[in-house]
Amino acid sequence: MGRTDPRSRAADLTSDWSRLVELRRTTRRTLRTIRATAAWVRDHPGALRDLAVGLVRRTDDAGAVDVGERELPVGLAAYDRSVSLSQELTGTPEDLLALVSDLSLLADWMTIHAGWRGAVPAGAAAGVEFAEQIKIMGVPAEIRWVVDRADEHGIALSGTGPMGLTLGLWFSVRRAGAGVAVSIDAGMGGDPLRGPMGGTIARTVRDEMGRSLDALVALHGRGVRGAATAGAAPVRHHASGRVLDPRTPVIVGAGQLVQRTPDPSRDPAALAAEALRRAAADSGVSGLLERADRVHAVASASWSYRDLGREVAARLGIAPETSVQSARFGGDAGQVLVNAACQAIADGDAAVVLVCGAEAGNSFAAAQRTGSIPDWPEQDATVTPDAVLGSEREANNEAESRAGLMAPIYVYALMESALRGRLGRSREEHDRVITGLWSRMSEIAAHNEFAWQPEEVTAERLATIDDDNRMVSAPYSKLLCANMTVDLASGLVLTSVAAAEAAGVTQDRWVFPHAGAAAYDEWFVSERGDLASSPAIRAVGEAALAHAGIAIADVAHIDLYSCFPVAVQVAAAELGLPIDDPARPLSLTGGLTFGGGPGNNYGGHAVAALVQRLRENPDDYGLSTSLGWYVTKHALGVYSARPPQQAYRSLEPALVPAPSRPALLDHIGRATVEAWTVQYHRDGTPEAVIVSALTAAGGRALVRSTDPATVAVFVAEDPMHWEVDLTGPDSLVVVRRAAATLPAPPEMPVLVDRQGSLWVITLNRPAQRNAIDHATATLLEQVVDAFEADDRAQVAILTGAGGTFSAGMDLKAAASGQFPVTDRRGPLGITSQRISKPVIAAVEGHALAGGCELALVADLVVASTESQFGLPEAKRGLVAAAGGVLRLTQRLPRNIALELALTGNPMPATRMAELGLVNRLAEPGEVLKTAIALAEEIVVNAPISLRVSKEIVDLCADWSISEEFDKQSALASSALFSEDANEGVAAFAEGRPPVWRGR
Repeated sequence: MGRTDPRSRAADLTSDWSRLVELRRTTRRTLRTIRATAAWVRDHPGALRDLAVGLVRRTDDAGAVDVGERELPVGLAAYDRSVSLSQELTGTPEDLLALVSDLSLLADWMTIHAGWRGAVPAGAAAGVEFAEQIKIMGVPAEIRWVVDRADEHGIALSGTGPMGLTLGLWFSVRRAGAGVAVSIDAGMGGDPLRGPMGGTIARTVRDEMGRSLDALVALHGRGVRGAATAGAAPVRHHASGRVLDPRTPVIVGAGQLVQRTPDPSRDPAALAAEALRRAAADSGVSGLLERADRVHAVASASWSYRDLGREVAARLGIAPETSVQSARFGGDAGQVLVNAACQAIADGDAAVVLVCGAEAGNSFAAAQRTGSIPDWPEQDATVTPDAVLGSEREANNEAESRAGLMAPIYVYALMESALRGRLGRSREEHDRVITGLWSRMSEIAAHNEFAWQPEEVTAERLATIDDDNRMVSAPYSKLLCANMTVDLASGLVLTSVAAAEAAGVTQDRWVFPHAGAAAYDEWFVSERGDLASSPAIRAVGEAALAHAGIAIADVAHIDLYSCFPVAVQVAAAELGLPIDDPARPLSLTGGLTFGGGPGNNYGGHAVAALVQRLRENPDDYGLSTSLGWYVTKHALGVYSARPPQQAYRSLEPALVPAPSRPALLDHIGRATVEAWTVQYHRDGTPEAVIVSALTAAGGRALVRSTDPATVAVFVAEDPMHWEVDLTGPDSLVVVRRAAATLPAPPEMPVLVDRQGSLWVITLNRPAQRNAIDHATATLLEQVVDAFEADDRAQVAILTGAGGTFSAGMDLKAAASGQFPVTDRRGPLGITSQRISKPVIAAVEGHALAGGCELALVADLVVASTESQFGLPEAKRGLVAAAGGVLRLTQRLPRNIALELALTGNPMPATRMAELGLVNRLAEPGEVLKTAIALAEEIVVNAPISLRVSKEIVDLCADWSISEEFDKQSALASSALFSEDANEGVAAFAEGRPPVWRGR
């Protein structure tokens, strides 16, 4: 091949250079044009809409059709990228609008939906806010939405997400020929859309909107109806200006009835029906009873109905779908049923609920006095309620039954005596307190038109014993006792705010339940550590007030269940209320003596009275309590005419177990009088004395003596805290007439020390090397439940008393058939159920067999340098099946786990630290201190981050490679997009410690 001519090469190069120069000039002109166009578009956003109307056309595999010439939402042009889709289908605009307006149904058809954050929204209304987790290209993001518009044309949402992401969604409905067209317009903006992935994100959203539109059409085809057609549109509260979730429960009607003249022709069901009619009339509108979805009825004590709710509904001529009845006995029933009704409405399971209760005990007694029994209806054996709420457990154990403590008057009198002894009052001083309290109750009843005995009674009259005020059981005379022989009824109409609005109930009739709570104390009175306290009342009060976002000082109107004076005093003490504040009396009715004690239904009257009071004082808060048996079963509610700060919840707080006492049978020997009451015949003569006496070991023995000499001592003197010899189940002898110190309850086998957000849980059986028997396992399960339920608790340390950790199962107890296995958490009361919060094992001494399994329950381990870990079960023909072998395999190399399991030989903690099982080593005696230091490093961090991080670690072993990042992201998003995450970043930037809120 020949050589190229140099002159020809030069000409070629000149030509190439000219082309490059021209290309450069063209590129510059193009860039200037792009910049000018961008500036013009920025300054003329409406032009984008005009362009979209003319140009946007789309048909794809998702089935979406072109948008035609319809006008696109004006706000769509404000976003960096957008997509608009429509479909036509048969139906009416109203049906389709109902569907798209029910925001809770987004989860059923919006394909980018991945979960709700916080309360699930219901119907759409301007101003409604909610949070949702979505997924775009598999990446989770939390979006906080606001409903900008909701009308007959559709709804519009605007949302904000991470990294400046902004979204807009328009769901529009319009007539299209003989059918209807539904459209989705979506706008996307912010940094994520302006970056290199913006186009890919936009295409993904376009595809997802197409699939979502198909899913919406399919959902419509299945006949799913939206919230609007069910009366579930959000409601604006005029006085506060707030937009309320349509499922917000509200009491719209309250009715009471008192029938002081006996009328045996009217059974309790008739009275309850009349009370509900009055409640409906109180709402100011007609037709509410006919709309009832459910009826909740308090079981009547004066006549037995298989299903009182159905009977009352029949008297009203209505047929609610669901009937609920309370347990046969328990004054907590009224509030319990109200709590359940509110939760059913808040959950969307009901729109209108009737709550009623009635007694006709006075009419029944009047008929009996004439030698007859009222001809009241008896329901067929096949009639049963759909649900029964409350415990049907027997009220008394054997010790109480033997001592005759099977009636409230005797038990409460004994508790009153215990309270007096604890307060150090003389009989005279305490009598002045309780008669003064009850006199103030009578003053309230005198102004209550529905009170059974509306008259003022002075303290002096209450203290005077005569034929009209005979002594019943010291210190209670007749006028200090609940009066059960009454004809009383109450009715409440509860609705959702949407149903109330739809029915036309004016908002000045609305009273909002903010929170309810219920819990039980130690069931048997004789087994309680203290006869005159109630951890359950304290717990339900704290839980309900915290959910309502207020303190007890914020509550202006109060009704405490007032069957006997001790019940009021105990509740007031637990809730932090004085009993003699004239500005804040503790009853709205006058209590169960003067207001009346209608069997199980006093709580219904309390709430009805509270409704009227709060309507008169719309800026105030009110609280009512109910209790059943012997300060045993408790329920509480918080109310106001102002809307709640957050969605209603019926709470069941878990209680940290309180010290208890064994109830002793046939105890012979020395004891100290804790409390006593003298029972009286109807003619006023003493019948017997019931004494609660505590042994030196802390047990409780109950004695009922009819010996005249013994009874005379307790009538004439005050043997409070005297020492006695118990000589039999019905006899005692006074041995020292001077007050002694009451023995403390036996130490609990599990102790809890709450140090802020840190709990130290100590196994406390050092004499048994902290081995776990059934009682200890049961208690440990309760403690762990309480730890899990307490939002303030973040980390627990599990340790043992007396310089040892735990020997595991108590073999002696097991040999007698008492195995340490509980119903839910399984072996040792803790090993078979995952604990969601971090747990640290502080192992002082050895952790062998069950003790090792117990340590392995913990997430982190701190051990003494002299500790040993091992599973010797194989040496005894056993297998460490309480999680020992399983968890060792998860925490150690396979060959090490096998060595421990197969040889049964222990390994030192120092070796376990090398292998990673033990996190930190400490010198003997310093283990708990080191564990607390580790816990303190944890509790300063965000609670949600702790929970989520632990959950990922606990669950990730079961995830496949293909799903692990998706599942991790789904869990992590609750922390990444939480308020605490924003607080953590802000605190770091501002150089200050963060303030975590756990949300």
